[in-house]
Amino acid sequence: MDFERGSVSANGLEFAYLAVGEGPLALCLHGFPDTAWTWRHLLPELARAGYRAVAPFTRGYAPTAVPADNRYQSGVLALDACELHQALAGDADAVLVGHDWGALAAYGAACLQPERWRRVVAAAVPPGASMAQAFMSFDQLRRSWYMFFFLADLAEMVVPLNDCEFMVRLWQDWSPGYGCAEDVAHVRAALAEPANMAAAIAYYRDSLQVSRQDPTLSAAQAATLQVPPQPTLYLHGAEDGCISVEFARIGAGYLDSEGSRYEILEDVGHFLHLERPDEVNRLMVDFLTP
Repeated sequence: MDFERGSVSANGLEFAYLAVGEGPLALCLHGFPDTAWTWRHLLPELARAGYRAVAPFTRGYAPTAVPADNRYQSGVLALDACELHQALAGDADAVLVGHDWGALAAYGAACLQPERWRRVVAAAVPPGASMAQAFMSFDQLRRSWYMFFFLADLAEMVVPLNDCEFMVRLWQDWSPGYGCAEDVAHVRAALAEPANMAAAIAYYRDSLQVSRQDPTLSAAQAATLQVPPQPTLYLHGAEDGCISVEFARIGAGYLDSEGSRYEILEDVGHFLHLERPDEVNRLMVDFLTP
């Protein structure tokens, strides 16, 4: 299926996107190190289920613009999602899908402006306070070493070296055995310019360092650590090399809205929607479809 490639202005930024289908909006948000192309298997299935499936390249990931205000904290990602909904669908009913940073953005958007979203699907980063608990664990801190490396100025120089070998190794560690060549090629293209690479790294700096956060986004920032009031499906790979399945189970325990549930998929890693697309697509589309 061919994807429409378009752009839309939202929250003061020009967002590029991939889209397919007609109907209610299904907004699909990617994480790191990834792009909108991560949803290439899901978008056609959502279209066949009657949705207008749209996957934006999030702020700073080309061809989306690098924001002049240099805001990248997870709260602004949540606000981006709400403003994208307004720009793409107005006040119409919509559903939300997020992976990795996209999951945090989805939690925040669903809590910040709950009237916009009928259902939520999130993967690979659990909801609620479980991630705060995760950083009290030696094993999770060891998995998250790259986040703290990104706080150093050295990161912008190291990550692009050897044709972005750093990102290839992250994919290999996080989803062992998955052939990531196509996905990493898309990431290289999205982060080819130094400004784009700096933007992707700044997501971590802005979310880990409170001093870098915009105080006017405090409500949106807090919302990213809350649990959606809508029915929410959470999915996690048992072999995820980025976020331990232990904390996925803890986070899933926060899902208390009626109709919410979680599934741990065996023998699959962080990029579960790419590793086992048929199964994951079915779970997501069945949950989102009335």
